[in-house]
Amino acid sequence: MDSLKLLLFFCVLMRSLPSEAQILPKRFPYVNYTEVGGLFGRVVSGTQNNEVVENKTNLTVQTLNGLKVTKRLAVGALVGVDWYNAALLMPVGAGLRFQLTQPSDRNVSVFASADAAYGLNWINKSSTGYFVKGGLMLNPGIGLRLGKPSSGGLLLTLSYKHQQAQVEKPLRWNEIMRDETRRYNRLTIRLGISI
Repeated sequence: MDSLKLLLFFCVLMRSLPSEAQILPKRFPYVNYTEVGGLFGRVVSGTQNNEVVENKTNLTVQTLNGLKVTKRLAVGALVGVDWYNAALLMPVGAGLRFQLTQPSDRNVSVFASADAAYGLNWINKSSTGYFVKGGLMLNPGIGLRLGKPSSGGLLLTLSYKHQQAQVEKPLRWNEIMRDETRRYNRLTIRLGISI
């Protein structure tokens, strides 16, 4: 239910943006891709002799705002929020969207996406004694855009997301180090809108 409220908020926010986009020169029109979806993967945790493998599903939200530099290529800045079970990270970086096909009679086009960012821990709240520090995020993917090129469209994106993080843990009795380097590798499915 919270995801639906968040998507509704982004839709209302997007409704107010086209009037501001008209002040940009027509040579480089404004573009926006706002998406919400799930992060899906299997995680191995525990000690070497007692490993546990679990399925994990988490929520992801991101928006890319930028300029269309050619008819097929758009570049911009992105910001998002990824809710992992033990960390809440906010990737901030850059991305590009490249139209692989021209829209057909049905106004369907295929695009490739590539995002690179650094996951910030600004909104993460850790347990006492724990400290989560973000790291590199890479997110290549492919998607469908439904809608006319000159107007808004619906998006369906399938991608791979790699996020690094460092976790500093308090020491327990007779321990020298408990810090962890985490690598979240997830299949991502997102729905969204674009203008």
